[in-house]
Amino acid sequence: MNIMDFNVKKFAADAGTFLSRAVQFTEEKLGQAEKTELDAHLENLLSKAECTKHWTEKIMKQTEVLLQPNPNARMEDLVYEKLDRKAPSRLNNYEVLGQSMLDAGSEFGPGTAYGNALIKCGETQKRIGGAEQEFMQTSALNFLTPFRNFLEGDYKTISKERKLLQNKRLDLDAAKTKLKKARAAEARAAAEQELRVAQSEFDRQAEITRLLLEGVSSTHAHHLRCLNDFVEAQMTYYAQCYQYMTDLQKQLGSFPSSFSSNNNQPATTSVLNMSVPTVPASTSLTPVSSAVPSGFTELKGSTGTRVARVLYDYDAADSSELSLLADEDCISGNPARLCSLKSLSSSR
Repeated sequence: MNIMDFNVKKFAADAGTFLSRAVQFTEEKLGQAEKTELDAHLENLLSKAECTKHWTEKIMKQTEVLLQPNPNARMEDLVYEKLDRKAPSRLNNYEVLGQSMLDAGSEFGPGTAYGNALIKCGETQKRIGGAEQEFMQTSALNFLTPFRNFLEGDYKTISKERKLLQNKRLDLDAAKTKLKKARAAEARAAAEQELRVAQSEFDRQAEITRLLLEGVSSTHAHHLRCLNDFVEAQMTYYAQCYQYMTDLQKQLGSFPSSFSSNNNQPATTSVLNMSVPTVPASTSLTPVSSAVPSGFTELKGSTGTRVARVLYDYDAADSSELSLLADEDCISGNPARLCSLKSLSSSR
């Protein structure tokens, strides 16, 4: 019975306090009651904390989009995180592309020029995918986690104490209003005592809130270190990608810029057969410079003679075309002089 009486009294006191705060808040909104203003320093700290929370949320959200553009994958990761379970590993876009290239290269055959190039490209794409996975993990640990800890830890505590400060401020102003309305000496004495208690609790809560808010500056310093870690992770990732692509370019060889605009030439363009030393002058031939611009690396000698190097194998489609072998060099001053340098050197 005593416990029940205590609970009833506590409930009645809480209800009375809540009602007093509600009345005070309403009268303040209507301009019918005075409001105790916080000091300027505390207001500035509150504004700084709110600004920090806003931009931390926004930066964290955009970083998550950068690291994982797929919204469905982000939602799946969030669900696993809430369930305190590890999300299943998944291939990223680079790894999927790399695996497709490897499969295609194996199908065409690693002995062919195209199949070998696909395999090399596929391996590089998978390396880039691995670098991206490492970048995502490093960024999530060193950048996103501290930001999330601030929002879910420090700022929640600040919000709780700030709300408590608001309640103490309403209690203080309600006590001031009650003292103004008190007429009898006994009522004024009780109101003054209530005001002193409310003022003391408000001052104590304001100090607690101020100390927590001043810690936001150390949060900025911590986030600055996290930002440096994020930039370093990005730099490492992009440097790895650049190195992988540089190595791949060396393996595949680079095309001259003068031929880059001719890559859309039809595949049925007639190509000259370099497997014989000479070709009769009466044979109708297409000039080398226009016939196979996408398949040769072409150089001009000091005498005006054109030198062309075959970059990949070509099998003649019919009797009007000629077959070519990769890495074969040929020279041509006119169609009658067209010949294979390798054939000439072997004949010597």
